[in-house]
Amino acid sequence: MRASLMQIAVNEGESVESRRRRVASLVRDQADADLVVLPELWTTGAFAFEEFGREAEPLEGPTYEVMAKAASDAGVWLHAGSIPERDPDGPLYNTSLLFSPSGDLAAAYRKIHRFGFDKGEAVLMGAGRDLVTVRLPGTTLGMATCYDLRFPELFRGLVDAGAETLVVPAGWPERRRAHWTLLAQARAVENQAFVLACGTAGTHAGVPQAGHSIVVDPWGEVLAEAGADEEVLTVEFDPGKVTTTREQFPALKDRVLGLQPPSR
Repeated sequence: MRASLMQIAVNEGESVESRRRRVASLVRDQADADLVVLPELWTTGAFAFEEFGREAEPLEGPTYEVMAKAASDAGVWLHAGSIPERDPDGPLYNTSLLFSPSGDLAAAYRKIHRFGFDKGEAVLMGAGRDLVTVRLPGTTLGMATCYDLRFPELFRGLVDAGAETLVVPAGWPERRRAHWTLLAQARAVENQAFVLACGTAGTHAGVPQAGHSIVVDPWGEVLAEAGADEEVLTVEFDPGKVTTTREQFPALKDRVLGLQPPSR
């Protein structure tokens, strides 16, 4: 499988509409990929909290339409990162969109763990409830977003649901970049799965971004890592390595805690 992680910079002074067009053009350039991944909240910037309400859109809004067409034009599976979604019957959500090569919506994931403690996303957005996995040719994707990376139980749930490749779009701050790399490798090793973690570049509302998008294999080996600036990180990997790893080193079979007790 060939995956392209698009480490987009959210540039000051660039309108959301202009950024959509620019990113769609970049997606269309990735027609030789099987899967393209965008970062979290790339339309607004993950730390531009004041923009969430102003730029929030319905699920099938402008970003949906532009990204669906880009996926279809390129003929790729497109994880279009996340958008601030405005639910007409509820709060805002940090929602990720996955499109098939025909441009159809294959899945939407509302971020479960909201960052900010008592401010920002944590108070401006609602929390998702559902784990989301999607079967692609050759692998099953598990969807998570940014701060979710700190909660291993979410990823264990995705693996229990069949996930073999864990995709994590993010807007991770530079000052905690060491955690980003460490946690991506930890989630890969403990779940014996590939992790595709796609971050942003630039500065969001005064917060420098970590960049350093990363692809990790089921043994924790870093297959590819980006730098700090905007770039497209492309890597080829064998999804079959998940099965091989789990057979050669069957640690997941030795799980005890967190499992349902046997019926009597």
